[in-house]
Amino acid sequence: GSPPPAAILQAIAAMGFDVDHVYGITEVSGTPVSCVQQPGWATAPAADRARLQARQGVRAAALEQLRVLHPDTLQPVPADGVTAGEIMVRGNTVMKGYLKNPGATAKAFAGGWFHTGDIAVLHPDGYVQITDRSKDVIISGGENISSVEVEDVLHRHPAVLLAAVVAQPDERWGEVPCAFVELKPEAVGSVSAEELIDFCRTHLARFKCPRQVVFDLLPRTATGKIQKFRLREIAGSREAITRLAQVQAEPAG
Repeated sequence: GSPPPAAILQAIAAMGFDVDHVYGITEVSGTPVSCVQQPGWATAPAADRARLQARQGVRAAALEQLRVLHPDTLQPVPADGVTAGEIMVRGNTVMKGYLKNPGATAKAFAGGWFHTGDIAVLHPDGYVQITDRSKDVIISGGENISSVEVEDVLHRHPAVLLAAVVAQPDERWGEVPCAFVELKPEAVGSVSAEELIDFCRTHLARFKCPRQVVFDLLPRTATGKIQKFRLREIAGSREAITRLAQVQAEPAG
């Protein structure tokens, strides 16, 4: 699933729950990364504490190596919390390969590292934070937009229950963000797309804000993961987007 937005972690903490945040992937046994809470975090303001806990964390002892590397040069990115690279791992807990798919195996292990496909930054304290899946990065006018960053802002809006952002084809910019939003039951019908877009503009650069917001139930897998591939199919179809917009505009019967 996607990284948990800081706003959701803050809301969970406000209800009195302690959250253990771990990161794992199917190709690596166990949980290779854990957000180990440091002593000073407990006294930090709630928003700051949630922001720290939203990071994926540090390597578990069972995993031999984990790095954030440039995907082409395989050189480490600086630990500045800004420069993005790809999380790569290797060790005895990493799979040997994909069954009967040597091509995919060779690509995944290029350069001797397993390429997770997760784009991340490395903070000065050594904590890793995912900014997006490589396939979910939106490239608009030559600028990279993190769908996770936009989703995190949308989750701060009090009416939003769930949000997912994908690329929508655009003749001028190549791609632009398109947001799919599931509202809280009590907020259905009371929030407009324009309101959410304006909300994003108060927290993000204008080019990162969604050009379109679609209100609907988000498709999920049996394990609760949002099926972004289905949302990308809808966002890529003008007919589907138009149809959904018309349905939303119809008065409730």
